[in-house]
Amino acid sequence: MTVAAVVVAGGRGVRFGGPKQFSVLGYETVAARSVRVSRSVADFVVLVVPDEYDGPGEGADAVVPGGDTRAASVRAGLKALPDCDIVVVHDAARPLASQRLFTAVVDAVTAGADAAIPGLRVTDTVKRIANRDGQSIVVGTIDRSELVTVQTPQAFRRDVLERAHHTLSDATDDAALVEAMGGVVVIVSGEVSNLKITDPSDLLRVATALEEDS
Repeated sequence: MTVAAVVVAGGRGVRFGGPKQFSVLGYETVAARSVRVSRSVADFVVLVVPDEYDGPGEGADAVVPGGDTRAASVRAGLKALPDCDIVVVHDAARPLASQRLFTAVVDAVTAGADAAIPGLRVTDTVKRIANRDGQSIVVGTIDRSELVTVQTPQAFRRDVLERAHHTLSDATDDAALVEAMGGVVVIVSGEVSNLKITDPSDLLRVATALEEDS
């Protein structure tokens, strides 16, 4: 099966104080590293960027402007892909995702799943809360044995992902769109080291992790 990738780097970094995906890690940007690792499984990589982007392309085969939401940005990336059977969607802000993780999600889709996503078991106790008289009050404890936190890269059968985006307009991740239309989404083991860069301290943690591995 042929594989292509959409690397989502369309955010404007409001919380970060700038476009975090173009911060430099060693000899390359965060986005360039994510594009490079995506090539471990993908023959063609599309990078989705903010409208104001004027960089060199970060090593991608195609660069397209994103939309107002993450889902809209993914749809823009899908339109720029050549023919392929499997699409991997990866957030540029997770530059430490390993080649093993990319291979694992692609292999799961090749084996028959509609989609495959990395997940980590929840180890902390999780409480459900409600706001009462200006205070946060615990109203229940959630069974964490049924919970995972999810990451990217996420892999999909292309026809399923495109149908999901056509059917529903938005969700926090692409797997949620596939779930909503009844698709089979399987979980592969995620990686604790697959950090998401959200604020400057995360960038420092990622840079430190790279230095320790070098």
